[in-house]
Amino acid sequence: MGNHMGRVGAMVMGRVPFDAKAAQDSTRVLALVSTLPGQTFAANTETVQGSKALPAIWKEQDKFKAGYDKMVSEVAKLDAAAKTGNLDAIKTAFGDVGGSCKACHDNFRAK
Repeated sequence: MGNHMGRVGAMVMGRVPFDAKAAQDSTRVLALVSTLPGQTFAANTETVQGSKALPAIWKEQDKFKAGYDKMVSEVAKLDAAAKTGNLDAIKTAFGDVGGSCKACHDNFRAK
């Protein structure tokens, strides 16, 4: 997800020229990939080696699921914004996705 967020973010921040098709391609991947972590953190997966996941994911499943669901929803909105080709709409939606990712990472991911 980070790779494709970075691609869209570079456009949003003006570091690279805006390319509507490239933004759409990246947000389409994000929309798909955003649905995968829900399976990764199912019950009895807390002992996976090499994970940055904090034990709080399994201790606070309701809070984690709410944050995860919000992220998936915000990514869907970003994907919809990208389909319009409107950079301002993408900027707004991108910020909302970033906020949802940060909230979950702050609470449930080791630094």
